Parts: sequence; structure tokens; C-alpha cells
Amino acid sequence: MRFDVLTLFPELFSPLLTSGITRRAYESSQVQVHLHNPRDHAEGNYRRVDDRPFGGGPGMVMMAEPLTRCLQAAQAQRADRAPVVLFSPLGRPLDHAEVARWAAGTGAVLVCGRYEGLDQRFIDAHVDEQISLGDFVLSGGEIAAMALLDAVARLQPGVLGDSQSHALDSFNPAMDGLLDCPHYTRPESWEGQGVPTVLLSGHHGQIERWRREQRLALTARLRPDLIARARAAGRLDRDDETWLSAQTRPGA
Repeated sequence: MRFDVLTLFPELFSPLLTSGITRRAYESSQVQVHLHNPRDHAEGNYRRVDDRPFGGGPGMVMMAEPLTRCLQAAQAQRADRAPVVLFSPLGRPLDHAEVARWAAGTGAVLVCGRYEGLDQRFIDAHVDEQISLGDFVLSGGEIAAMALLDAVARLQPGVLGDSQSHALDSFNPAMDGLLDCPHYTRPESWEGQGVPTVLLSGHHGQIERWRREQRLALTARLRPDLIARARAAGRLDRDDETWLSAQTRPGA
């Protein structure tokens, strides 16, 4: 799969592509990332890519022409007509299902905006999808692009040390969309705090049930919307419902 990234700051992506476990995906070309700077496609001595907004107001707006030339250059290097994605507060929130969709695809052209935004005419002419990381604003789309690339990379076969690692992640359908449970490692006692006894028992059935109950408890307390979603999808069994009901009784 191939991602072409349009960004005024390609240097920001170097740590992502060369550090951590996910670098395996980039080094093996399972996930190819190519960076394109709109400034390289701007005219004039100053390679200007932004200008003041019509109608007045603060900030600057990225110009349509350099972006279009940069996009066309990126598309010319691809063998497919990949979707053009803009990171924007107007976009659909990125979640596990969306990441899984991208991870199973052939890639995209990712547009990282800056300043007050992009000339709307570029968006209308070229952008196929918009993605948001949540209800807040970043200085640019680079962090959002890196979040997507990292999430996609870790879902590729062989990238994580254990093939089951991502299957146990929060939000994964394999875990019924629940949050993950707490984890512990050595030493058994740290600053007066021990490890839950069940984890030291060696009884795999009891351990799995404890982990399931912890996932249910954390999700019910912190993200009750995920419990409702799992319940609507029929992902909670009778034992889950019995345990959840017991937690809501007085004195539980």
C-alpha cells in the first residue's frame, strides 16, 4: 500500500518512519510513504503557498494552485487513482473501523493543511474524504496524518512482535469493541502495591474471565457508549450482562 503525503513540513515525518516497531512496515515497504512539499510547486523567488483571505480576517489561506500542482505530481507517480484525503475538523472522526478499512486498502493521498485552512476551491475540486481526530484543532494536518499512518502500519502482518497484539487492543471487534484491561509485570510488589492474585494463579480460564470483567468495568465507567454499542450489536453474552447488572446494585 502507498500513501502520498502533501505537507509543508516533510521533516516532521522522519521520526515516525525510522523509529519504533512500526518502522518495520515502512522499511519493508508494506506501507510506502512518499512526501511531497507544495512549496516545490509554487512560483516566484519566495515559493509562496499562502495568501490573505478574501473578505478579511486573521491568518493566511493555502493557495489552490501550488496544492493542485503538488497533488498532480503525486498522482502521476501512482499506478492507481487513490482517494484524496484532507485532515479537517469537518471530517468524520477516525476510529478503529476506519483504520481497519484503510489498513486493508491500497493507500491514499493525504493532504495536510496549515494556517487558517485551504482554498475551498481546491477542496471542492480534489478532496474525496475528510478525516478528523476529534473535537479540537491542531496547527496542521501532519500529526493527524502520522496518527493514521501509525495506526495502519501496526495492523500490517508481521509488524508487531506478536500477531495477537493488535487483536487485544481497545476498540477491536475481537474484544467486542471494549476498552483493554489493566496489565502488570515484574516485580510482583511495587511500592506496596501487589499484582491481582488471579494473574499469578496460572488458571487460564479464571485469568481470561478476570480480564473480561475488567474490560467491562472500565468500559462501563469510562465509555458507556461503547457498552451500549456492544449490547446493540449482540456482543455481550449472558455472563457479561449478569456481571454488569451486579455492579450497578447498591453496595456492589
